[in-house]
Amino acid sequence: MKAAAMATAMMLVTLAGGQAAAADFDPDATINIGSLYEPQNLDNTAGAGQGLNEAFNGNVYEALFSLADDGTVQPALAKDTKISEDGLTYTFALQPGVTFHSGKALTSKDVKFSIERVTSADSKSSRKNSLKPITSIETPDDSTVVIKLSSRSISLPYNLSYVSIVSETAKDLTSKEDGTGPYKLASWRRGSALALARFDGYWGAKPSNGDVVFHYFTEATALNNALLTGAVDIITSVQSPDSLAQFKDNKDFTVAEGKSTTKLLLAYNDRVAPFDNVKVRKALARAVDDAKLLKAVWGDYGTLIGSFVPPTDPWYVDLTKTDAYDPESAKALLKEAGYPDGFSFTLDTPNYDPHPIAAQFLQSELAKVGVKVKINIITANEWYTKVYKAHDFQATLQEHVNHRDIVFYGNPDFYWGYNNPEVVDLIKQAEASTTTDEQTAKLKKANEIIAEDAASNWLYLYPQIVVSAKSVTGYPLNGLNAQFYVSGIKKAD
Repeated sequence: MKAAAMATAMMLVTLAGGQAAAADFDPDATINIGSLYEPQNLDNTAGAGQGLNEAFNGNVYEALFSLADDGTVQPALAKDTKISEDGLTYTFALQPGVTFHSGKALTSKDVKFSIERVTSADSKSSRKNSLKPITSIETPDDSTVVIKLSSRSISLPYNLSYVSIVSETAKDLTSKEDGTGPYKLASWRRGSALALARFDGYWGAKPSNGDVVFHYFTEATALNNALLTGAVDIITSVQSPDSLAQFKDNKDFTVAEGKSTTKLLLAYNDRVAPFDNVKVRKALARAVDDAKLLKAVWGDYGTLIGSFVPPTDPWYVDLTKTDAYDPESAKALLKEAGYPDGFSFTLDTPNYDPHPIAAQFLQSELAKVGVKVKINIITANEWYTKVYKAHDFQATLQEHVNHRDIVFYGNPDFYWGYNNPEVVDLIKQAEASTTTDEQTAKLKKANEIIAEDAASNWLYLYPQIVVSAKSVTGYPLNGLNAQFYVSGIKKAD
């Protein structure tokens, strides 16, 4: 397959509702996308949030590899990969003829620079820990990158799909960009919209539209109204079942359901009492009726999960019966843990839906077993600073969008502070596996231990529902890692 065709294929694994792309479409159309997730900034190494993944991944920035909508890892800027027999040296040949939006040609030095940005001490990338096996990056010529490892890393290509390749000469990437993708940044009006313009110097297949504008909303009703009135063409991820009624039976819209990797969880600070006590964590898991919460928020949509691993991950195990809803057992466990009369804690909760609703539900459920919850509503920026960076919290509600992110439980320094040496070792061994079967077996075992430890309380898996105007096709459905490839979106004339 030619490079340009490959680039297009990996972005169009899933078309909306299984439809073929519209036969008569406007190749210069503007695609207006509605979203609740505006980036915090434009640099993934600076805590930009999932909004940047949605707008920039595969659109403005590319990586050596790309995560296709079906979860497979595909080559992107890496044309060819060779692995040494001991698995410690990866040699990548870069795609020819690739230029940045600034006009600079892509070289191996840009790749080295980009990876080292992610692994640097001041990087805020959640994937920095996954790249720790890298000991050196060599650039023997402009089109070759050699990465040497301290230990085998079977997930290296996957982990490199998180590393956006930027020009080594780029400046101030929190508000500007210099990527190689099919679109370049046209403008960003904070609090309103982020516009992408088609990059005519793109090395791959030409996009099926002229430009794309992400419009940002702070609440779901306004977002829905924008689609109903034609102000936007697509909603990337519907946030409540109530929103769907006005679209499902309307011939002017398409409602399509994909596969989600977004988990809502009650995360404890496992470093501090009482959450350092396994019995307390298990008691709280048994005290919450997850099915009732899911029904209240999503109706007949969404999925119950018993761990951090969704069904789309190869190491998924159905663990919903582990610490299943049982309030009386919860009370008994609290007594065994030394809290016969319960205890009090503060729950730091992001201020956007469904977190405040879920927090109130948890407050009500836990009160039934004597546990008092004080809800502290905070912004996304405050959550990042207070919880993620400073670890200054007792418990928090958060959604985690990433695919294959069980590895976070193998990092004792991650914000929730879970530290089981057996899990740390299993995840390390899995990464050093020589086969995917070996990797899968070890991560399944780690998954089971994490669930048995009730390391967090995994409430449910979001549904992934995309709603669009009938005239628009070719958009991805699954939204893995919150990415939303826009190159294949077509709007009928």
